[in-house]
Amino acid sequence: MTRDRPECKISPSILSSDFARLAEECERMVSCGADWLHVDVMDGHFVPNLTLGAPIVKSLRKNLPDAFLDCHLMVSNPKQWVPDFAKAGASLYCFHLECLMDDGSSEAQAAEVSALIDLIRESGMKAGVALKPKTPAEWVLPFLDKLDLVLVLTVEPGFGGQKFMADVVGKCSVIRAASKEIDIEVDGGLSPSTVDAAAAVGANVVVAGSAIFGSDKPAEVITTLRTSVEKHANAAA
Repeated sequence: MTRDRPECKISPSILSSDFARLAEECERMVSCGADWLHVDVMDGHFVPNLTLGAPIVKSLRKNLPDAFLDCHLMVSNPKQWVPDFAKAGASLYCFHLECLMDDGSSEAQAAEVSALIDLIRESGMKAGVALKPKTPAEWVLPFLDKLDLVLVLTVEPGFGGQKFMADVVGKCSVIRAASKEIDIEVDGGLSPSTVDAAAAVGANVVVAGSAIFGSDKPAEVITTLRTSVEKHANAAA
């Protein structure tokens, strides 16, 4: 049986963790079955909030040497931070397409995106591109052969705990139709009650913050999210 997508990964968003016990919280997530750890990096410019940076990633890498650190850069100048995050030990560096593109048909902007993807991979990290809710899926299609992941945001970037935007996940089907191999990550308002909508259209990486960290039984939430993705993957195979 041929799958229509890569294997499922659940990536708890540490933005919802207890920062006073961050390493312990991350270890708890791994023990509960998390595949990745999602690190939201905000610079106060691209989005109004200010959060984690490369020093935090470095500390996490020291304490969790085998963890996959899934870094989502909500920053205005993503090229600037590639060396710092590579040195800190980030596993994946995902930048916003909107930082470099405001026109899906611009060859000059596309060349800049392509060069940044190359830089990330040459620095030893996997490369991802994130799309804000209003950014067309078609803008990322020319880069799929060079990317490891596309992140489809189902909330506006900048703050945790927002409501899931169900009308956005259709972008996943456009991307999945173009590639069965790429990881499609969804982030924003994902929970056991909303994950089916994303899994049904080809998502295989699920970011969840409040739904996991806010639960008394996070391992059960992770299992539920995984079951949904696998169910839809098997149904589509």
